[in-house]
Amino acid sequence: MTARTRIVVVGNGMVGSRFVADLTAADADAEFDVTLLGEEEYHSYNRVLLSEVVAGKVDLSALALPEPDGDRVRVERGAPVIAIDRASRTVLTSSGSHHYDRVVLATGSVARIPDLPGLEGDLPAGVHALRTLDDAREIVAATANARRAVVIGAGVLGLEAACGLARRGLEVAVIHAADTVMDRQLDADAGRVAQASLAGLGIATWTRAATRRVVVEDGRVTGIEVDAGEDPVTLAADLVVLACGTTPEVALARSAGLAVDRGVLVGADLASPDDPRIFAIGDCAQPREGGAGLIAQGWDQARRLAGLLTRPGQGPPTAARPERPSMALRLSLITGVVSRPARPAAAPALAAGTDVVRLKAAGLEVVTMGVSGARRGRDSAHRSVRLSDPAAGRHVEVVVADGLLVGATCVGAPEVAADLSAAYTRRTPVPADPAQLLIRPLTTAAAPAATPERMPDSATVCLCNGVTKGDIVTACRAGAHTAADIARATRATTGCGGCKETVCGLLDWLGAVGPRIPDPEQAGARLV
Repeated sequence: MTARTRIVVVGNGMVGSRFVADLTAADADAEFDVTLLGEEEYHSYNRVLLSEVVAGKVDLSALALPEPDGDRVRVERGAPVIAIDRASRTVLTSSGSHHYDRVVLATGSVARIPDLPGLEGDLPAGVHALRTLDDAREIVAATANARRAVVIGAGVLGLEAACGLARRGLEVAVIHAADTVMDRQLDADAGRVAQASLAGLGIATWTRAATRRVVVEDGRVTGIEVDAGEDPVTLAADLVVLACGTTPEVALARSAGLAVDRGVLVGADLASPDDPRIFAIGDCAQPREGGAGLIAQGWDQARRLAGLLTRPGQGPPTAARPERPSMALRLSLITGVVSRPARPAAAPALAAGTDVVRLKAAGLEVVTMGVSGARRGRDSAHRSVRLSDPAAGRHVEVVVADGLLVGATCVGAPEVAADLSAAYTRRTPVPADPAQLLIRPLTTAAAPAATPERMPDSATVCLCNGVTKGDIVTACRAGAHTAADIARATRATTGCGGCKETVCGLLDWLGAVGPRIPDPEQAGARLV
């Protein structure tokens, strides 16, 4: 009897736990024993939705993710890893040691604390980062007695936190050093539309502003001193949220003698060039194509590595992602043909769909992908069309090349963003006239499916995980009757959370029709 390969996964976050689930699902021959080590004492949870907790839109209990299980998986929580001894192939924790044949580092990243007067040593009372479950708990507790909040950093997380705090009734200001909010994703015009929307929510934005110091009295924050080009201004604050970016957690890899730059350097096989037995995925990894800093890339790496380990020499499995409901039905209504998933084209440097950025903020909808914002170049092959309507809080721009959507910016246009995300992720051929990408979704002639019965079975409900309506129907027939059941069976709702309402609507419909569930594809075809 051949001994099983021992795999130790360091990090029980969204990427580490997903890798274990993918590996055990692919390990049909039971070749692996897996030990999953998590520094936090909690079950794996959805870190992407922490800002939703701050906003009061979801409860902490809703963040729990399905955990891998089985007799070949051992999970240890509250087990910070101290060191990796490569000579003895041992991972050392605070409570013991684990021998390994392979190690997968999924240590993620940590919040970056700016080097400012007032933030030396431990953070003063009232100042919080937002990176962990405990951070979210502390911020929510602090809002009970706070009246004025300042968020330092107007990237995605900063704006999500600011909108969440405003939703709780606090007076909120955002400080950002760049010319516009979300400057990595938005150009000046799109940024102005977003800032106008923030103003409508009562949120003040200070751009081109340098934070000079955090004002602390008796160990508690009282304000933020800002230099906005004129005399310094002190903004009163009872609560300060630091949203200044993240830093890959590489201390463990560095101490083990592995090559580290910003992240842990890995090759195409996601292995360290210094040790083929050690791999890195997620935020802590620095692959040759660069890191998007988004959960989709980490999940893609988890899937790829699981495929490489279970099918050596064959490469990772491919994952086709069908269209979202509205796109599929609109095309069927307009062209008279029910659309089918297109064959994926050759993957770009970053796998298609792993660089879609979605802002989850109460009162502000922003989605960008591919060539947008700071990633805009002067490529003559790119054609762009934009619709800017600042008065309505809407700005949409699409960029196409070689018959494909290669980038888009959507502010205040969630339905258009959903359709464009599907086309971009699936690399679906686009119309010869790129203006059609703006006009078609905005017309009233091609409305989304009025009932779930008319939604094609191939329509994607959860874009993050490529879960279709047919997948949910199948899971329901197999005994999944709640959103939590669907999450365990299909992973729908475990990404950005934007599909939860649709999933619950499908479950309500499936519960009503019972065993008389019609064939969705036939129902969609009857429309044309």
